[in-house]
Amino acid sequence: MAATRFLPKTMKSLLQASRQSTRVILTSSPLPAPIHPADVLIRVHATAPCAGELRWAVDFPDAVPVDKELVPCQDLAGTVINSPSDSGFASGDGVFCRIEAGRPGAARDYALARVSELAHIPAGLGWIDAAATPLSALTAWQALFVQGPLNAAGIHGDSEARERNAKLRVLVTGAAGGVGSWVVQLAALAGVRQVVAVCGGDKEDAVRQLGATEVVDYRKTPIAAWVDADAAAREFDLIIDVVGGETLGGCWAAVRAGGVLVSINTPPDLVKPAGLEKDLAKSLFFIVEPLGSNLAQIAELIEAGKVRPTVDSVWEFADFEKAFERLESGHAKGKIIIKVSDEA
Repeated sequence: MAATRFLPKTMKSLLQASRQSTRVILTSSPLPAPIHPADVLIRVHATAPCAGELRWAVDFPDAVPVDKELVPCQDLAGTVINSPSDSGFASGDGVFCRIEAGRPGAARDYALARVSELAHIPAGLGWIDAAATPLSALTAWQALFVQGPLNAAGIHGDSEARERNAKLRVLVTGAAGGVGSWVVQLAALAGVRQVVAVCGGDKEDAVRQLGATEVVDYRKTPIAAWVDADAAAREFDLIIDVVGGETLGGCWAAVRAGGVLVSINTPPDLVKPAGLEKDLAKSLFFIVEPLGSNLAQIAELIEAGKVRPTVDSVWEFADFEKAFERLESGHAKGKIIIKVSDEA
């Protein structure tokens, strides 16, 4: 470990009241002590809650160990305090990451991340925007380029990859939100020529600026009805769903036979319309892997000015309840950020 600077004995922290409760409380606790050889102690400056995370312990019990300290907010931006000597990260480095969901989160003054989760914050990106990036950008990256059929080489100008990507039609639901806004940007950057964004009509200008070629206002026209109006022209090779429910059910009308339907909300087969005979190459629900290697690639794109995070609102630590209320309202236009330190 690198040399330790003077540290307080206790810190402020948010804590979920219990596995069965969605109530969050403000408390004081000792600083976390590294217990894994790849642990990195970080002074947190900003963090971001994730929709539904306060229900993970009930909804996904296998992913949340019974002995987990229930600190919410797995995304962080902060400064390295201690790190393994061969980690590539040094005391004082600005870093950001997504902490794996089975370990305590970052809604506290100091948090532990693993070396494999971390990336250096790119030049010019502040703490707020850095905290808004990891979960959303990583989820979009993996949905498009790992679970989906797009080739990431297209982002870097590979002509063969861009030609292949250009032939694919992509639709994303929740397109103005944290994940959806990254899907739009990355798909367009990779060379996709038809990126259809499903969102509220008041967000049309924003998603078009990110790269959407067409916008479907779900408040006026359900996806299935929009497809029926011109079925031949409205079949998609890849659909990425963020919303679930009836919206995901409607996506079955839009995905072509042999296409790919990816949801980060609900397994698509659970809402497949009864009697529908359509075989896909892949239909799946997936949980993001917190890979610093992917985040480092995204950081390069941010530094080059090719992509950017979208922030809905920023809240003081003492106003954490309002931040979670805004998140659960479902109307956020991007990420909701909680400031942890005065530096943010």
